[in-house]
Amino acid sequence: MEENKKFALKVKNIRESQHMSIEELAEKSDVKLDVLKAMENGEIIPSLTPLTKMAKALGVRLGTFLDDTPQLGPVVVRGGKPDNVLYFSGREDVTNDTNLEFHSLGAGKIDRNLDPYIIDIEYAEDYKLSSHEGEEFIYVLEGEIEIEYGKEKYVVKTGDSIFYDSVVPHHLHSTGDKSKILAVLYTPY
Repeated sequence: MEENKKFALKVKNIRESQHMSIEELAEKSDVKLDVLKAMENGEIIPSLTPLTKMAKALGVRLGTFLDDTPQLGPVVVRGGKPDNVLYFSGREDVTNDTNLEFHSLGAGKIDRNLDPYIIDIEYAEDYKLSSHEGEEFIYVLEGEIEIEYGKEKYVVKTGDSIFYDSVVPHHLHSTGDKSKILAVLYTPY
């Protein structure tokens, strides 16, 4: 997955441009050093939770990791199919597999506070809850997803939405083979 290698290089470049060692980033972000090293080498697939922690530690938006060419004007995506796709693990503890396919709808838009994505989600049988600062708005475009949020579970179907605080431990996954959602993430930095 060539896109993930470009992503890994971008994360490393952001860290180095701030004159921060990888050890300092591990300490500031509370992400394990071996995970950071493997991610920067393009050996593993990150999940959203460590990425959010890294973005906060580096003082950048989560979307900064995904941007290619900054644009001052609006970003237009035709037909709901952006050019760039990134693959992430839906689990913080499993980094060698992916079940989330992120299509960024805002890549390139500078100074944004929200990160909109179309995400294709596969079924996940085994998962752990994770948390990070911010908020998430999820609208189900196709299929059905289950969100475990704290001690509660919510089933959200096509046409339904859910809006929640990301600081509460949570996990979302498709209840069938595959689902598609519109996700708008806000992560303070």
